[in-house]
Amino acid sequence: MRGKLVHRTWEWNPALYAPARYRRACGYDAFIPDPLVGLAPTLPGEVAGAVSEAEKAIADLNGKAGPELAPLARLLLRTESIASSKVEGLQVDARTLARAEANQDTGRQVGPEAAEVLANIDAMQLAIEQASAAQGITVRSMVAVHSALMAHAPNRDIAGRVRDTQNWIGGNDYNPCGAAFVPPPPERVGRLLDDLATFCNGDGLPPLVQAALAHAQFETIHPFADGNGRTGRALTQVILRRRGLAPDFVPPVSVVLARDKDGYVSGLALFREDRIAEWLETFAVAARRAADLAMRYAARVVELQQEWRNKLAKASNPRSDAAAWALIDVLPAHPVVTVPVGVAATKRTKPAVTNGIDELERAGVLHRLSESARNRAWEADGLLDLIVGLEAGVS
Repeated sequence: MRGKLVHRTWEWNPALYAPARYRRACGYDAFIPDPLVGLAPTLPGEVAGAVSEAEKAIADLNGKAGPELAPLARLLLRTESIASSKVEGLQVDARTLARAEANQDTGRQVGPEAAEVLANIDAMQLAIEQASAAQGITVRSMVAVHSALMAHAPNRDIAGRVRDTQNWIGGNDYNPCGAAFVPPPPERVGRLLDDLATFCNGDGLPPLVQAALAHAQFETIHPFADGNGRTGRALTQVILRRRGLAPDFVPPVSVVLARDKDGYVSGLALFREDRIAEWLETFAVAARRAADLAMRYAARVVELQQEWRNKLAKASNPRSDAAAWALIDVLPAHPVVTVPVGVAATKRTKPAVTNGIDELERAGVLHRLSESARNRAWEADGLLDLIVGLEAGVS
């Protein structure tokens, strides 16, 4: 066991609004993990090989990076964020979410679940930006990611607040007795988070090993009342960016984890049982699959962009500096586009973007979603079909 159990008593609470059996005093065991700083796991040859293969796949994915592929980076980041939400049971299909994102960009209201998933995308973007700009990972930066993540959640009052009460996983809603797992008592959380931040800023381990261990430790600490899984998965992307393994394209690891949620949860349990090599192998295999999946879909999106260019050339063949061509370049990042989004993404004027969208609509590259003159939006032909496949982890 990588830590120790401490026995605690859940006090009798006659005023609790719950069945009588849950108001009684009961005992439970909370788990306090060992610190991560100084951990240097010995990996069997096959596990070291799996880690090496995964890191090479992620490096190959990022080797394609260039200014022209920046929209694909946002597509992969978006996919990782959505899949991370799905692990937690937030189910919003790709088309609904893309249209909700367009509505949000134009100031219109969106449904609560879509708003929460969009907040997850914002939180992931915030995490990546902080990793690029900050000197290191801090407890404050983890809290900032959680704050952004939970900004639109039904329980948004907990956003950015490290817990000061006991939480638990499984069992019942009233006490931790009989829970599947009880994280550390609240008074231990601060010191554990400090240790985790220090570990995240080291460079003595391979990047993927560091990311996997940090994620498992974060989930074990469970420092927030809710939103731990999504925040912890964002942390892995921060580490991969900070260590230079994924400077541009994030491998959508959550896509793979979401397809085998039971295996993912079991892998985290292996970490707590001090079967670290087995957890690292689970994570490395998921990362390898995610990077390979991203490579295939990046290639397909590039092919789709070329199809759009051919359609535009056949329909009107505008000047080489026309906004329509620039819009095709940025569409992978915006499967549903509006004029304001097009202006922001291309840095072109509103009249130029409006004209470009009209040309792309006539060419069959964009399809209008509404006849309303206000807040009009267009869907990019074929792109959401690819995104649906990517988010589902389909080869």
